[in-house]
Amino acid sequence: MCPSRDPDVRPSAQGDTGYVRGSPLITLLCVANGNARILLVDDEQSIQTLLSYPLRKEGYHVTSALDGSEALQRFDEGRFDLVVLDLMLPRRDGVEVCRELRARSQVPIIMLTAKGSESDKVAGLEVGADDYITKPFSMREFRSRVKAALRRSRMASGTSSERDDDGPIVHDDLTIDFDRRLVTLAGAEIRVTYVEFEILGALARSPGRVLTRETLLEHVWGDSEYRDPRTVDVHIRHLREKIERDPKEPEFLFTVRGVGYRFVE
Repeated sequence: MCPSRDPDVRPSAQGDTGYVRGSPLITLLCVANGNARILLVDDEQSIQTLLSYPLRKEGYHVTSALDGSEALQRFDEGRFDLVVLDLMLPRRDGVEVCRELRARSQVPIIMLTAKGSESDKVAGLEVGADDYITKPFSMREFRSRVKAALRRSRMASGTSSERDDDGPIVHDDLTIDFDRRLVTLAGAEIRVTYVEFEILGALARSPGRVLTRETLLEHVWGDSEYRDPRTVDVHIRHLREKIERDPKEPEFLFTVRGVGYRFVE
């Protein structure tokens, strides 16, 4: 299944696709200013062609060719600000690749999936992806997700003027340092993804206040359009596994059924 086309989107001419016949199809996208780099992994050449055109149109350099093993190799060879990763890949699937990437780096990861079941939708989130897009999708949605992820990546790396300048929040043994984007528990650093940090920070800044899933989506991604509110549930579960002594009996992050979540007062 391919992403749906916008009326103004045309695939690049064959001579400009960057295909390497018979080779893994991995696309490296470099924004014109040389700062942002994206690793795009998908096993369908039709999707690679369709996605390449609007990205080139917006100033990205696209180098194309298809599989999970090559994705990991390319990732080790350079620095990336975003990974766009298909779930279903030959040799090593997207879940395995995502798990390995997350073990090495906190780089934002967007999963692409053609499957519609709930378990498949959150498969990538369970192993550390920050967001997912279900095929078929529009170019407008894809561009929105990529731009939002790059913005988050710049903020996390300190290259954006939008970085937080709040002082640390301390509650019992938990410390959230916004300037350093660091979470510690009893003095030990807790590794969290960008999205996990943003969700935790939003809740901790308003202790006792209930924030809806939609509010949290808008805080992290800039809007809740196209996004399943249950995405937040997965990230909350991951946070509890990292900062709670007993995730089933939380001390910091509480669920308000039918509404959202709140941070301890």
